[in-house]
Amino acid sequence: MLTIEQQAMTYRGGALTPGTGDRGKTMAAGILAAHDSSADPARLQVKFDAMASHDITYVGIIQTARASGMERFPLPYVLTNCHNSLCAVGGTINEDDHRFGLSAAQKYGGEFVPAHQAVIHSYMRERYAAPGKMILGSDSHTRYGAYGCLAVGEGGPELARQLLGKTYDLARPRVIAVYLTGAPRAGVGPQDVALALIGATFETGAVKNAALEFIGPGVANLSMDYRCGIDVMTTETACWSSVWQTDELTRQALEALGRGDSYRAMAPEEGAEYDGAVFVELDKIEPMIALPFHPSLAYPIREFKANAADLLHEVDLRTAEQLGVKNATSLTEKLRDGKFYVDQGVIAGCSGGTYQNLKRAAEILRGSATGDGHFWLSCYPGSMPIHLELTRQGYMAQLMAAGCSIRSCFCGPCFGAGDVPANGAFSIRHSTRNFPSREGAKPGEGQISYVALMDARSIAATAKNGGLLTAADEIDCPADRPDETWAYDDSAYRSRVYYGVGRPKPDTELVFGPNIADWPEQIPLPEDLLLTCCAAIYDPVTTTDELIPSGETSSYRSNPIRLSQFALSRKEPQYVQRAQTVQAKELERRAGKAGTLGDYAARTGLGSFIMALKPGDGSAREQAASCQRVLGGVANVAAEYATKRYRSNVINWGMLPFIAEDVEQWGLQPGDDLYIPGIRKLLEGEEEEIDAFLLQGAEKQTQRPVKLKLPGLSREERDIILAGCLINYYKV
Repeated sequence: MLTIEQQAMTYRGGALTPGTGDRGKTMAAGILAAHDSSADPARLQVKFDAMASHDITYVGIIQTARASGMERFPLPYVLTNCHNSLCAVGGTINEDDHRFGLSAAQKYGGEFVPAHQAVIHSYMRERYAAPGKMILGSDSHTRYGAYGCLAVGEGGPELARQLLGKTYDLARPRVIAVYLTGAPRAGVGPQDVALALIGATFETGAVKNAALEFIGPGVANLSMDYRCGIDVMTTETACWSSVWQTDELTRQALEALGRGDSYRAMAPEEGAEYDGAVFVELDKIEPMIALPFHPSLAYPIREFKANAADLLHEVDLRTAEQLGVKNATSLTEKLRDGKFYVDQGVIAGCSGGTYQNLKRAAEILRGSATGDGHFWLSCYPGSMPIHLELTRQGYMAQLMAAGCSIRSCFCGPCFGAGDVPANGAFSIRHSTRNFPSREGAKPGEGQISYVALMDARSIAATAKNGGLLTAADEIDCPADRPDETWAYDDSAYRSRVYYGVGRPKPDTELVFGPNIADWPEQIPLPEDLLLTCCAAIYDPVTTTDELIPSGETSSYRSNPIRLSQFALSRKEPQYVQRAQTVQAKELERRAGKAGTLGDYAARTGLGSFIMALKPGDGSAREQAASCQRVLGGVANVAAEYATKRYRSNVINWGMLPFIAEDVEQWGLQPGDDLYIPGIRKLLEGEEEEIDAFLLQGAEKQTQRPVKLKLPGLSREERDIILAGCLINYYKV
């Protein structure tokens, strides 16, 4: 089904064979070369063709860029409103942000997509993605590779840099081929292929921070919607970006979108060398299910059903260990006569809400009923053009007649702002993630619910059977055809979207709501540091959702100080209070009250840090780092970082991304201190390792030397940390 090769592979005669070739001949290398301004082949400096942000992130990005001197958007910048669309919590906060966004698009020359018009990635596929282009988005699922476009999801500061005319700097990424053969069987959808790929690669880190390049004869057997459905989920492999070879189907899709002139053929050149390969036999993929609480916990539905009691018991154990819920009702109680029943189905967002997925679900449910029990199904089309065509063709009517609830073009179920399940409920979703609490439950308040990822086809099959878990290949499911297309009509956009790219109106006043606040001042890095551990997380991986929860907290994302009160609230509820206690001492130090530092007060800054073995999996949201900084955070100490984007967020907010491979053996607990003398001098130079002292015990009586590393920091990254944050760096 899937085979991974971690040796050099070379493309010859349309096939991949072991051996060396020319790394400059991959598609990714060609696109990067066209966008790189660096003279260093190992370290790239990239400028993008376009950018996109949604209403959780664009206020902070624009505020950062404004504070750093931005006067106009120097490239097409699309502001969508697909995350805080419901305006259901926080009073006027969300709609205030939307008004700010429209005024910013008018003032600086951007594109503004009002709420309920489109999911950010659906819109960018339809309007901007094209072969050879590069797009930057402030959302981790920024993936438009199916159109031959390298798209990257990063934290907000990286978008602010582009708005300031700066470059996106990175070490040249590895390029891994994903070689597709065969064609999917009836009942197997794009989410099934994606989950199989994630399950095979995530845990081993086989493609971490690499560019994935989808090639091979199997590509031609997949429609564009199918390719997009696989592509958008590559984020969950921990790769950096992805790109696909283009063909006649790509050209036809771009022509249907009114952008046929942007098409160009793309394929690896003969002799292109890859750093490894993943071989995928599409005809051997089965309908899949990814169990709580990660997309990589993927099993064939057939295998899950045969071992349901054991696998559900493992979920019970994860619930106790990861969420701290020790008395949750066992999921095995959802087994009736050996059959597993679920409570909810959702097909939504950039991965689920495509035309082909929803059409297939309608065909499966035609003439059926989801039943009058507690199982329910809701569907969210990815954009108004998709919604419009599904309506015209009668598929929306079929879904509604079957008992399905049709929702607007909205990302909410992906991050806990829509269709939150009941306590103890099990939801199956064609969406992007199933991290803990991602569905909106609050375990700290005694609420627990579960999300498993599945494909729309199997979700519809399950709905057809009233919630009895059913794989789509167990029923008569229509096959997916590669030539399946849909008629694109953008009249809904033309009626509502503000198209202002390249036409700034500098006299426009920005519209501020009472919750929109500037970033608090940050100081440059002191000579020495005395840092207090305010959270020690020993989980194998820590997600950005655990560092700053999603859901209703997103309403406060335009107010840095107010949002910071939610930092680690579901993972380490005492974190904020601990960090504020340390911050208060630092403010006293700056006011000239030396305290216990005595003569060292002038040169030794006080701050907090978190320790996590592998932080930063998941979302690109910068607030996972900025909230720590707002509370006086100065560093993260990790064995490794889960993603480049989280490490970049830490750096851009002026914090030190320390590595300590043996940190798990330190026995760190909240309240322990790290004394790091000479840290500013180290950053001013080129050294990557510093001697520090770990102070533990009630009176800090236990002291031992430790090594901290800062590998791979560029000169600019060092200077950003020295300045205190990205805003300070660009103000200088």
